[in-house]
Amino acid sequence: MTKYIFVTGGVVSGLGKGITAASLGRLLKARGLKIAAQKLDPYINVDPGTMSPYQHGEVYVTEDGAETDLDLGHYERFIDEDLNKFSNLTTGKVYSNVISKERRGEYLGKTVQVIPHITDEIKRFIYSVGKKTDADVVITEIGGTIGDIESQPFLEAIRQVGHEIGKENRLYIHVTLVPYLKASGEHKSKPTQHSVKELQGLGIAPDVIILRADEPITDTGIFEKIAGFCNVRRDCVIENLTLPVLYEAPLMLEKAHLSDIVCRELNIECGKPDLSDWEHMIER
Repeated sequence: MTKYIFVTGGVVSGLGKGITAASLGRLLKARGLKIAAQKLDPYINVDPGTMSPYQHGEVYVTEDGAETDLDLGHYERFIDEDLNKFSNLTTGKVYSNVISKERRGEYLGKTVQVIPHITDEIKRFIYSVGKKTDADVVITEIGGTIGDIESQPFLEAIRQVGHEIGKENRLYIHVTLVPYLKASGEHKSKPTQHSVKELQGLGIAPDVIILRADEPITDTGIFEKIAGFCNVRRDCVIENLTLPVLYEAPLMLEKAHLSDIVCRELNIECGKPDLSDWEHMIER
C-alpha cells in the first residue's frame, strides 16, 4: 500500500517546507523507493498562472503544460521525476470542481458543504496521485501556515486521510521556526510549542518536528523541551539550518537520520540511501 507523508509549516511562512519535502523525497528515492510529490495551495486562484511572480514567485510549468507552484520545480530537481497537473491543487481548483459537479447534479440534490464535499474533493486528489503513479510514498506539502483560515479544509482533509489509511501508512511532519534572540543569546522554543498545540487542536499530531534556524541550536535542552511538550520522540525533533548551498539540505537531513526515522515510523524495509552522486554534484 502507498504510504503518505504530509508536510505542514508553522510560526511564519517561507520556512522552506518545499525544500524539506524535496530533500526527503531525494533521500527516500536514494533508498530505492518510488516517490511522488504534490503541493496543496490554499489560495483561491485556480492556478498561479495569472499571479504576479513578484508576489508568489516564478510559475513552474510541468511537462503537460500545467502552470503550477514554484515548489514543484524543487521537487523535480531534487527527486528527478516529471510532475504533471495532478501534482498541484489550489482552493480555487477545488471549488471550481465541486461547483461544476453541483451544476451537473452529481450531488443528487444534497446541500453542498465544506465537509464533506470540499474535503472529499481534496482527498480524491491526494489519493489519485498515489494511484496514477503507483508510488511507494507520496509526499504532500500543505501551503501556508498553521492558523491560516484558508488552510483549514486542507488540514481537515489530511486528518481524515490519516484516519482512513491508518497510522502505519501516514506520517505528519511539521516544519517550524526556532528564533534566535541576540540580546539573550538563546533560541526560543515557545513559538514551536504554540504552533504544534494549534495543529493538535485540529486533530493532527505531528510525528516529526523539523526546527528551522539560521544559527546552530547549541542548547540540547531545546530539543528535549519540544519533544516533551509536543508529545514526540526525542530523535524525531530535527534541526534544519539555513545553508549556503540549497542542495546540501538532503545531506544535512540524512546526517540527522530523517529517512531512517521515516522508514521506521512507516514500517518501510529498504536499504541505506546511496547519495554518492548527490555528494559529487555538491563538490562540483
